[in-house]
Amino acid sequence: MQEVIGNKIVIEIIIPIVTLSNLFISLKVTQLNENYYICGRKKQIFIFNIMKLRGIMSLFLGAAILTGCSNSNSESFKYSIDEFADLEILRYQIPGWDELSLQQKEYIYHLSEAAKSGRDIIWDQNFKYNLKIRKVLETIIQNYSGDKQSADYQNFMVYAKRVFFSNGIHHHYAEDKIIPEVSQEYFASLLENVGLGAESEELLPIIFDKNLYAQRKYQGDSEDLLLASAVNFYEGVTREEVQNYYDKLEDKDDPTPVSYGLNSRVVKDGKEVKEEVYKVGGLYSDALEVIISHLEKAMEVAENQAQKDYTQLLIDYYKSGDLKLWDDYNIAWVQDVDSDIDYVNGFVEDYNDPLGRKATWEGIVNFRDVEASRRTEIISENARWFEANSPIEDRFKKSEVKGVSAKVINVACIAGDSYPATAIGINLPNSNWIRKDYGSKSVTIANITDAYNKAADEKPNSMLNEFAWDKNEIELAKKYGAYTDNLHTDLHECLGHGSGQLLPGVSSAALGEYSSALEEARADLFALYYLADPKLIELGILDDKDAYKAEYSSYIRNGIFTQFTRIELGKTNTQAHMQCRKLIAQWSYENGMEENVIEKKVRDGKSYFVINDYVKLRALFAELLKEIQRIKSEGDYEAGKALIEKYAVQIDPELHKEVRERYASLNLKPYKGFVNPEIVPVEKDGQVVDYEVVYCDDFVEQQLYYGNNYSFLRVNP
Repeated sequence: MQEVIGNKIVIEIIIPIVTLSNLFISLKVTQLNENYYICGRKKQIFIFNIMKLRGIMSLFLGAAILTGCSNSNSESFKYSIDEFADLEILRYQIPGWDELSLQQKEYIYHLSEAAKSGRDIIWDQNFKYNLKIRKVLETIIQNYSGDKQSADYQNFMVYAKRVFFSNGIHHHYAEDKIIPEVSQEYFASLLENVGLGAESEELLPIIFDKNLYAQRKYQGDSEDLLLASAVNFYEGVTREEVQNYYDKLEDKDDPTPVSYGLNSRVVKDGKEVKEEVYKVGGLYSDALEVIISHLEKAMEVAENQAQKDYTQLLIDYYKSGDLKLWDDYNIAWVQDVDSDIDYVNGFVEDYNDPLGRKATWEGIVNFRDVEASRRTEIISENARWFEANSPIEDRFKKSEVKGVSAKVINVACIAGDSYPATAIGINLPNSNWIRKDYGSKSVTIANITDAYNKAADEKPNSMLNEFAWDKNEIELAKKYGAYTDNLHTDLHECLGHGSGQLLPGVSSAALGEYSSALEEARADLFALYYLADPKLIELGILDDKDAYKAEYSSYIRNGIFTQFTRIELGKTNTQAHMQCRKLIAQWSYENGMEENVIEKKVRDGKSYFVINDYVKLRALFAELLKEIQRIKSEGDYEAGKALIEKYAVQIDPELHKEVRERYASLNLKPYKGFVNPEIVPVEKDGQVVDYEVVYCDDFVEQQLYYGNNYSFLRVNP
């Protein structure tokens, strides 16, 4: 059946597209242009590339986006779209999209394509077998001809979705390997059914053996950190060998050192330790070439010359692997504070590296929320005052605060290590000397925070009602919690990370495996300290001197207690951000015990952590901030290690059991991530006349689409 709607052709056809429950579905396909089609059933998304489909089926069907999805302005827009295991999948809206010019939309589109094109890289960085396992999962989902309603198959789907969520077979937060809740025999039968039976011998032990590649990032002290970690930054080398390798490269007297090791894998070739650099012609070349092609298209429609200049530097860096060019790019990028559209694209954060040196790939595309950015602009304009009045030693303060900029943004695409789970704030670049000499950019991501809040409102139960001590604490949280939480993020990203300085000769890698947790703690403490400062009232950022108490209560409650809903019983606390919060809350609790600053109370058999003296708690935050800044500035590895191991790692088993049981009764999921909206060019008479945003609501379908359209690295046999 065919009908014409405006200039669009609509046909009803039967096509063989695999979903979770069926092989053949009836779809309406709307032609947008010669390459793009809209295709949907109910609220499910189906996105396919015409060139790839031609190899599978003789149907004229292109990249497709669903019809019948929720409109961004619809009051019925549903944020939470899926739940499984300990995970919840959300959608986010892109407010302000329709106000952008056609050129701006096109710029965002190409930047988003560049971001999504690096997907394979993070999968391979996380574990060397991840890409092969992902391909197996995709093949089973798309081609399995057995009973998809069986309990075993449904359990397999949960496993597949968990792996998709974590960009690999290790939990994205806990670092432990994810084990399927099906038998090896059943998994082998799935492989056999889709013609992959030959893969069983190699892959089944990797997938099912709990002791083989057990942790993505090992943080114990009984084994070598690198040999015991599954993360694919090192192969056949010990911690000592890697440290010796980089010690020979680094010049401690260099005031502008490059970030040695940021963009490479270290391997042993015979007796020689060497780097495999991420670059065109080197490691990840095929994906980087595609990323470059989209960046070049983006340059053609950039808002200004500054964007073109630093994007060219990024391209040159990808082509050469030269870390000096990475620094040049970051210097140029951080100085562009006027553009409305911005992006992150590259090997950026080192959280996944046991040594805190090597960076995972990520991509984020965003544009300024003009109205909301006024708050962050006020903060950045007063950065010098905050630095000067910080409770750290004067010798660790920057004598001059340069280039601190901050804004509130809405993301249009998250990718790599920022997808599906993403941060709510960012501060870059990470190079200490660039921060000191040129400044940093800080952002708070408004539409992600909004999605979290809106999704929570869709739930009948709340963490606040269960774990807050009394009515006053709840009312204060409801009145100020969302705002002070965003303000905490602003202060953390804009000022916290950008504050302080290293002493001459101190390496940014001096704190080793403890650097990430200590840096996050330093930034959090900076933000917590200033949340209670009268300066925020004076600047008009807060209108109530007690508003900060909402964030203080929330932070202590989470850091010492509720965040451990995320960790299995018997496990320790290993993730850097969680260690940061545990360190601050536990240290403050123990060091304020004599004056009963924070009190553990029990009512009806339930534990609560209640702040009795907010002023003294702020003083404790100042004391800990002073010490952690000293540790970082002096590169005091042993002192940093002592703090983390004493306060941040171990979890009280009784409290752990209690919080897990109470949380389970709420029927909530501790971890959340997102599907991206799809940005689709719309053509008329052979010309692109608009870019439409379509809100996807099927996590698995988006993963399959990404697998079909953004897989550029060869999967080793």
